[in-house]
Amino acid sequence: MSLLGQPLRAAVCAFLVLCGSVAAVATAEAEPSCHPQGRALRYVVAFDRGTSEAEARAAVTGGCGSTTIYYPQIAVAVATSADKDFAELVRPAAAFSAQAERLAVQRANGTSPASSAPARAELEPTDPTKVPSADRTGEQWDMRAIGADKAREREPGSQDVVVGVLDSGVDPTHPELASALDPGKSAGCLTGAPDRNWAATTSVHGTHVAGIIAADDDGKGVTGVAPGVRIASVKVIDDRGYADPEAAVCGLMWAASQDMAVTNSSYFVDPWSLSCTHDDRRGVVNEVMARAVEYATSAGTLTVAAATNEAVALVPSPHSGARPQSEGCQALPAGLRDVVAVSSVSEERVKAGYSSYGLGVIDVTAPGGEAGRCVLSTVPGGYAPLCGTSMAAPHVAGVAALLASEHPGYSARQLRRTLNGQATPIACPADYDLTGDGSQDAYCTGYAGFNGFYGHGMVDALAAVAPRRSSSTFSRN
Repeated sequence: MSLLGQPLRAAVCAFLVLCGSVAAVATAEAEPSCHPQGRALRYVVAFDRGTSEAEARAAVTGGCGSTTIYYPQIAVAVATSADKDFAELVRPAAAFSAQAERLAVQRANGTSPASSAPARAELEPTDPTKVPSADRTGEQWDMRAIGADKAREREPGSQDVVVGVLDSGVDPTHPELASALDPGKSAGCLTGAPDRNWAATTSVHGTHVAGIIAADDDGKGVTGVAPGVRIASVKVIDDRGYADPEAAVCGLMWAASQDMAVTNSSYFVDPWSLSCTHDDRRGVVNEVMARAVEYATSAGTLTVAAATNEAVALVPSPHSGARPQSEGCQALPAGLRDVVAVSSVSEERVKAGYSSYGLGVIDVTAPGGEAGRCVLSTVPGGYAPLCGTSMAAPHVAGVAALLASEHPGYSARQLRRTLNGQATPIACPADYDLTGDGSQDAYCTGYAGFNGFYGHGMVDALAAVAPRRSSSTFSRN
């Protein structure tokens, strides 16, 4: 979806979270008059770092809202308010609501919320006895492409390693996933605060991603990259397919709190398709996402993310506290510095036409497939092929989980450097004319060892479990 709204009124600072004290302003201003209109909407609010929970809650209350949760580690609150002026009252340009943004676009287009994103049908619970038992690993060209079939013979992964599947929820009764799934570390994050509503309800997406990472090596169906690790279902994509910033922040903070070694984010933050134009609202979303990723990284959790299927050239997203670039397309969370961003290739090891790309954004590439030759994995009730960078990213998350199993003391940044250093370089194609019309469909910049299509190259599962090599081998970043 590509949803664009109207810019907020000009503010002295692009981010007021960087300019002055929330508490001081909250106490100096008179109590506002609240005018609730319609249903309460969710907001993310970025405060000055160091703002106490009491100060943040007072500011939200003073803005005619209520606090759902406050993350003091990153000074970000999730709040609800029915007052249309909440974002201005709590602190101009420091609050953002994806729900309000969608409603504004719907009103401008004369559409209703239901028509903009129809609800999906409820999934039928999986009956394990009815899931086909035939061995389909011979169809998993993707696993052979990264050496995962050989790697798991040496190291299937450790149960001490947990991979957070930040997605639409995982089917808890699928026989390929039931033994790997850790309900105690799973959480629903759709409200911005963790709860127990983490299972898949309308989408097969999260179950498919989970199977690529850790489907059981049991001689039936498919096998994941790291079948010995555990997975946690962290639901950040709602039943209409939206991944709102408050849900993504919650997912990252939950993963860090549960000591997850790796998370996989096969989504981009809504309500925009990609942030190819820029205003203060996008700045707020970038700020809260950057803070959450940076905190998770410091806590030891590596974030792996899909580059998106928009087929656009991406530019890096700024770290927290920095002003976003005024030009170029950004994808969150993929474009953030501490994230391992993954592009997608076909069976022929050529960038898939749909895959976004970008020098300085893409870290590595992995199989995501093309039409007619997609990636086979688990779905509620059985198995199905799907294509996309959503499928490429969990291959990398699985390899990262193998690395974390082999090197339990590695930090998130060490895992990232090692993934990059072990990747098999792929040079830019001499001719990228997928349609055969005589013109290039995208332009690859860089050199064989690091370029905009493939980053450092194809992720390598076998190298992740091979005998440890000299640390100098992994010096590239």
